[in-house]
Amino acid sequence: MTSRVMRDFDLLLPESVAEVVDLLTRHKNNAAILAGGTDLLIALKFDYAVDNVISLALVPGLAELTFDPEKGLVIGARVTIADILKSPEVRENYPALWQAAKVFATPQLRNTATVLGNVLRASPAGDCSLALLALGGSVLLKNSRGEREVDIDNFWISYGVTARQDDELAMAFKIPPPAAGQKSAFRRMTRTTEDLSKISAAVSLQMGGGTCQTARVAMGCVGPTLVRLPGVEKILEGAEISPEVLQEIVAATAAEINPIDDKRSSAEYRLKVAGVLVKRVIGQALDNGGNN
Repeated sequence: MTSRVMRDFDLLLPESVAEVVDLLTRHKNNAAILAGGTDLLIALKFDYAVDNVISLALVPGLAELTFDPEKGLVIGARVTIADILKSPEVRENYPALWQAAKVFATPQLRNTATVLGNVLRASPAGDCSLALLALGGSVLLKNSRGEREVDIDNFWISYGVTARQDDELAMAFKIPPPAAGQKSAFRRMTRTTEDLSKISAAVSLQMGGGTCQTARVAMGCVGPTLVRLPGVEKILEGAEISPEVLQEIVAATAAEINPIDDKRSSAEYRLKVAGVLVKRVIGQALDNGGNN
């Protein structure tokens, strides 16, 4: 609870995507998008200042969560964390994302916070964002000049900074359809159950005949942005996931991260537990997707 008073701003209520794009074109960096608002409303009480807040509440088509076995999953800008938990398609095909949503904050926040908002926050502690990085996909952006998709691997530039331009509306996140034999999982460590992660890991493995064919391994809270571990991925690809391979991964993980001390944990602790966490999330993914 804070006694800080929110500064004045104009609340704009467009009723179409075209209206949102027009407002962003006119106001650019003097406007913020309001979907769930769980981060924005807090920021407006502190050092974040804009004169215009553009609400998406009346804009149709942005709250859709759709799955097609051939095209994949599309998560609209107003899809909440709670919507992810309610989706049997997400739970079955993208268990890492479902698991991240399950432990996200509190029930009240899950009902309000949006998946795309978590991505745009560009925090290294973003649970759903980490799952999406492991799963792969792209952010669909739209402005007055047209649309573009930015691969999630290139979307986070630095802490709190993304590839989205001031005049662009983030319309949706698109995840490819699951490949044959694909397994994924998310795991984190916190001080208390509803706290932000102090370290987290997510994986997506394409398995075939007991061999890992491709791998995406990602970690949170170990750098200024969420990161992938290419060295660990290289160890996994083409290998049978044996106890020996997992021990090699434990040793290799620390060489790929650059954690800091903060109020939730220390760099030393993160370095010590990172490899074990990655080992455990791999085991969780192989254990029937870890959907429990």
